[in-house]
Amino acid sequence: MVVIWAAELRRAVRSGRALVLLGLYSMFSALVLLVVGFVTRELQAQVNDKLTEVGADAEATARAADELHRGVLGFLTSNDTAMMEALAQVPIVVLVVFKITLFFLPAYIALMGFDQVSGEVGPRSIRYLTVRARRSSVLLGKFLSQATLLLALVLVIDLAIFVYARILNPDFGFGVLVLNLLKFWTATIVFSLAYVALTTLCSSLFRSPAVSLVFNFILLFVFWLMDSVARASSDTNLLRFLRYLSPSNYSGNLLHPKLAEFAGSGAAYAAFAAIFLVGAYGVLRARDL
Repeated sequence: MVVIWAAELRRAVRSGRALVLLGLYSMFSALVLLVVGFVTRELQAQVNDKLTEVGADAEATARAADELHRGVLGFLTSNDTAMMEALAQVPIVVLVVFKITLFFLPAYIALMGFDQVSGEVGPRSIRYLTVRARRSSVLLGKFLSQATLLLALVLVIDLAIFVYARILNPDFGFGVLVLNLLKFWTATIVFSLAYVALTTLCSSLFRSPAVSLVFNFILLFVFWLMDSVARASSDTNLLRFLRYLSPSNYSGNLLHPKLAEFAGSGAAYAAFAAIFLVGAYGVLRARDL
């Protein structure tokens, strides 16, 4: 398993695939940063203009800015008091980018690893691996290589986002920056592991990488649809329970300061990852390679 993990990781780096994936992630993050930064500045400017018109002093302006910050923070954290207090020093732009990234990452992960297994099953080159290693080792090695590559890419992008936020917000201290960088990075990785495992499952189901990619996007849409329908349902409608079958339902507490709340979300994503990997192993074991 370790040999396959290292070989797959080296192949991704040498082929330039890692640079392409980094470029794609960077462009998305830069676009979101620019849009969010522009909207935030416009809102703040409008608030300042209204306060200037009524002759408000500097203290009133600062108080209004703080209320605006808390209002946006409450919206992003579903008014969870503990989370609002823990994230009070984090610039809003970082929180908004994190929330939007959770919608982008599943599709990004699908693009990153849709051919990890099907790319070798189709031309039957995987038979040379399975002769020398167990199928479970091949599967886990490929899964871990994708997870490791994603871990590095997320760290690079998160670091760039936090540095950008530090430049725009001089009061965003270095110690707070490092602590929250690790927190956001960990939350993103925990969230991503289930989707990396889902991509491994989809790649194991078909011999054609293109079909694996399309099927992966279909499953992502189904999960999104279940979550959306459940949230729109009333408390008396049984459809509300559909959200528990969607991985995205458990993302709300990934930044929670209480360990029990975070552990609950982490356990849910670990369970999804285990289910998808067991399914992928069952398919690979039954398949004639």
